[in-house]
Amino acid sequence: MQLAEAANLLAGAHLNASQPTTWADLGCGRGVFTYALAQLLAPGSTIYAIDQSPQSLRPTGGNNVAIHFQQADFEADPLPLEALDGIVMANALHYIADKPALLEKLQRYLSPAGIFLIVEYDMMQANPWVPYPIDEVHLRRLFIDSGYRRVEKIGERPSVYGAMMYACCIRP
Repeated sequence: MQLAEAANLLAGAHLNASQPTTWADLGCGRGVFTYALAQLLAPGSTIYAIDQSPQSLRPTGGNNVAIHFQQADFEADPLPLEALDGIVMANALHYIADKPALLEKLQRYLSPAGIFLIVEYDMMQANPWVPYPIDEVHLRRLFIDSGYRRVEKIGERPSVYGAMMYACCIRP
């Protein structure tokens, strides 16, 4: 996916770009969504990009947003994060079998008003690349059952693999 396509998927969240915020991108990969998020945040913001594979990300993204890469397994490892304004997970949640347990863990890293931006494939049929898929209906139920009140679909686009991709913004 190209940077502009990733930014378009996230743009519907209408993030407050008037003051610096702190985010984490869990399962950041090569950083496409890290850099897309950076374009939407206020100058002086920070993104902690976490991936279990080594990555070479630039230390700054659009709008002069600081990017700090850390190699870690966001599911298994404790993370040095606190009071985050948001967490983005793009094509990462489908690798997690126990999604409620992960959400319980991640909620400890968020500020009380912290939000999630989730990008996933809109499917429930597993395959070797998407072992634990979650469509939009099940994602909505997962977050509502975890105590979130607002789950809003903010974008969608066809995937090069045939399935539709969707983006949701989840707020307390």
